[in-house]
Amino acid sequence: MGASRSGAEDAEEHAATARSDSASFEWRLEFGRTFLERDLPQLGSLVPAPTLGRFWAMLAQAHGNTWNGAEFGRAFGVAHTTVGRYLDLLSAAFVVRQLPAWSENLSKRQVKSPKVYVADSGLLHSLLDIRKREELLRHPKVGASWEGFGIQAVIDRLGARREESFFWGTYSGAELDLLVVRGALRLGFEFKRTLAPTVTPSMRVALESLRLKRLDVVHAGDRSAALGRGIRALALGRLLEDLEPLP
Repeated sequence: MGASRSGAEDAEEHAATARSDSASFEWRLEFGRTFLERDLPQLGSLVPAPTLGRFWAMLAQAHGNTWNGAEFGRAFGVAHTTVGRYLDLLSAAFVVRQLPAWSENLSKRQVKSPKVYVADSGLLHSLLDIRKREELLRHPKVGASWEGFGIQAVIDRLGARREESFFWGTYSGAELDLLVVRGALRLGFEFKRTLAPTVTPSMRVALESLRLKRLDVVHAGDRSAALGRGIRALALGRLLEDLEPLP
């Protein structure tokens, strides 16, 4: 028997095979309604579907940001622990990804809250009311959408488990979009929607502070190449050729 599929994976497959952009959009909207009104209650959720629908839509606006439970709590007029339970519920259903913050004994003050992503980019776009590619390219969330898609693609290619996948950030501004840790092996990934990625001071700080074996800058171009010692430009379209699965 094959591995079970998440709702987000089913949504991605059906939306991708729709006969048109508008049909794909409508299918994703209907999937979201069915998921909230039927599937989650069957899993034991007691949160009203309209409440979770509003929360999910607001979460799409925060896609790629660090979780701020106090801000969400104020928007809903409830305690931050309550909206935290909403987040955990959608994460347990695999339609939202929480990327936990990596923290260790360093001299730098480190971010402790997770980053949040809508797990499927198609569902993200429907929650943001983005119907066509042209609308996406004009949307302020286009970079965050690309980052979330890239993170999922890299995690899938590596075969990394949830408990092996993190992000890292410091209050001084250094950050790493994705840190994958398996045993003593540490790999870092930055995601840049550009055709010509460059090395930044933040990347050098992450490479040294986290003792990375390598830092890959995943970009929108079509070539992979060395950028410096321990840092490589990795084309998103060449993941299968240029990125080896974890041992």
